[in-house]
Order: sequence, then C-alpha cells, then structure tokens
Amino acid sequence: MSEEEAHANLAVPAFRTEKVAKTQTQNGHGTVWRFGGADKAAKAATVTLRGVIYMLFDNCSKDVKKTILPLGHGDPSVYPCFRTCIEAEDAVVNVLRSGNSNSYCPGAGILPARRAVADYLNRDLPNKLTPDDIFLTAGCNQGIELVFESLARPNANILLPRPGFPHYDARAVYSGLEIRKFDLLPDREWEIDLEGVEAVADENTVAIVVINPNNPCGNVYSHDHLHKVADAARKLGIMVITDEVYDQTIFGDNPFVPMAKFASIVPVLTLGGISKGWVVPGWKIGWIALNDPEGVFESTKVVQSIKQSLDITPDPSTIIQVCVLLLLMGWLGC
Repeated sequence: MSEEEAHANLAVPAFRTEKVAKTQTQNGHGTVWRFGGADKAAKAATVTLRGVIYMLFDNCSKDVKKTILPLGHGDPSVYPCFRTCIEAEDAVVNVLRSGNSNSYCPGAGILPARRAVADYLNRDLPNKLTPDDIFLTAGCNQGIELVFESLARPNANILLPRPGFPHYDARAVYSGLEIRKFDLLPDREWEIDLEGVEAVADENTVAIVVINPNNPCGNVYSHDHLHKVADAARKLGIMVITDEVYDQTIFGDNPFVPMAKFASIVPVLTLGGISKGWVVPGWKIGWIALNDPEGVFESTKVVQSIKQSLDITPDPSTIIQVCVLLLLMGWLGC
C-alpha cells in the first residue's frame, strides 16, 4: 500500500460491510431477547458533525465508481504536507525505547507532565497554576465530556455559541444538559452577543462555553471583550468553560488572550491540548485547567466531581504524557 493510499483510507470513514442484515428477535426458546441498544448515543450523534458525515459515507452507493473527497474531514495530519515536527516524532521514539513509560498512570496524569502544562499556561497568567490545577485527558474532547458530566444535574442548562463546535452539543445532549444558544455577531468580528447571553440564562444555567481562538469562525477575542464576558458570567453566577485548543492558531490582528486572565472575576475552566499546535490529534492528549484563585470550584465540589470522573474513565497513554512533558519543556526552553 502506498503512503497516499494509507492516508486516504484514514480520511474516509467506512463501516459498511457485505453482511446481510438480519432481524432475529426470538432466542429459540419462545421468548424474545431481553436486551437492546439504548438510544442515548443515537440522539447525541445526530447533532455532531462526525455522526452526520459517517452517515453520508455509509449511504453512498456501492455502484458509484468515483473517488470520495472527504471535505468534512478536519484533520490536516492525515496528509503528508502537514507532518508534525521531527522533535515530536523523536520524543515518541525515545520515550518508547526507554521502556520507562509502559505502566498505568494516576487518574489526573503524571505529575511532571501536569507541571509542564501548568508552566506552559502560566506564561501569561497573573494567578499562577500548580500541577494540582491540571488534569490530563485523552484529548480535548474527553475534557469536554468530563466537565459536562460533572455539571449535569436535573434541569441544568448550559450556554453554547451559535455557530459553534458540534461536539459540545452532542455531549450536552448525552449528559442531559439543556442547550441554550447565544449568537456570535458577524458584524462585530464574531463577538459574543452578551445581551443575548443574559436573555437566555436563568437560575438553572451552570456555565457558558467560550471558544477562543474560535472554531469555526477563526476570530480571536480581544482583551476588553473577554473582560466583559467575565463580568457577565459573574453577574449570572456561572462558570466560564473556555476552549483554547487553537491557542497557537491565530488569524487577524488580535493577540491571543487566555480567559484565565480574568479568573479573579469568575472561575474559569480551560480546555486545551497539543493536537492543533503540534498537528497530532491522533495522539489523544489534552488537559483541563482550573483557574480559580477564590476556591469556588472546591466549595461547589466541581473539583471533586472531576476527580471522581477521572477515576472511572480511560487515561491518556503514559507514553504520550511523557512526550507532552518533553515537548512543552522544549517549547518553554527548559
């Protein structure tokens, strides 16, 4: 198989087989099978981009002899021209060959990697993070899942941007969180409609999601706008969940400002990872950072809930955690 063919197969999802569908319902003893698939995931999949794309691919006619162009595939690392840096590849090889990272790891992640993430984020923060504020996850998406599960309670709702990243909608549906949308304003460089935020929030609102740099709009929020977002969230009594996985992908003139700069105003939970900056989404490593100098996350048991969720979920690869340590130390010049 050529390199081009290998990458093409990764880019085009395919779950179809030649098997003939069967509809057996009886177990051979006069009764029906007592189990069945739940529809919880099915409902969530209808609002995520991946679910829709896979459905389209699976319904393509087998008789069409044409090349499928995966225009909905948002992963440049599939293509050779977007290969990651040699330092990242060498880190994986060296860690693997050392034989020192084949064990299980703590639920929150290995301490040196958590310290490296804290140092990476602390570059621009007035309130410094410690390793205890960092939780490593199997990609940024798992971070979303853990946070939403930790916040879910009867009648709770969460504020999501429109347009936004569909995985937030899917996880909210799966977790039983009611979704309430606020608009991003195209005539203001996709700023958050703060009046709209206040209009849709109520006493059951638990958080607002801010994606910065923004996916899908590509804008970068200004310092002043993020300050206003923090003020609005504090007024409403809700936390800010900020997705900053694109912190190294900057378009336009605005410099990137981490939302955690305003953690003294409102508690901020930051989601991030190396998937975009190092073009390695398949490594599945991300983090949750708790920016909370006033201890609100502790008193509201958000920290406890996240820790308990980590105890019952898969850990990111120990090998890749050590690689994150090496990459971030190199980035910081350590």
